[in-house]
Amino acid sequence: MHLSIKELFSKLGSLGKKSPKSMEAFQQFDKVAMEDGAIPAKYKELIALGVALTTQCVYCLEIHKEKAKKAGATQEEIAEVTFVAAALRAGAAVTHGTHIID
Repeated sequence: MHLSIKELFSKLGSLGKKSPKSMEAFQQFDKVAMEDGAIPAKYKELIALGVALTTQCVYCLEIHKEKAKKAGATQEEIAEVTFVAAALRAGAAVTHGTHIID
């Protein structure tokens, strides 16, 4: 049985209840890491989207897409992030090719 992303998100509360100190610490860390600082929150959300695209985390993609839009990210910025992530993944494949070539 496969659950939808929304159904899986709803299970976060249950996960947190099973390890409340860990969940609280993670949520606090996440909040601080993503708030405005030397890097504005909008840019942090765009960075998060790039990371989520490279790790292919559908949960992070959903969360950070919405947060990026709320922080003022445009569809053009989100599109560019997609291609930056694609370029880095492709570049990593090319440079890792040096490990397998004689």
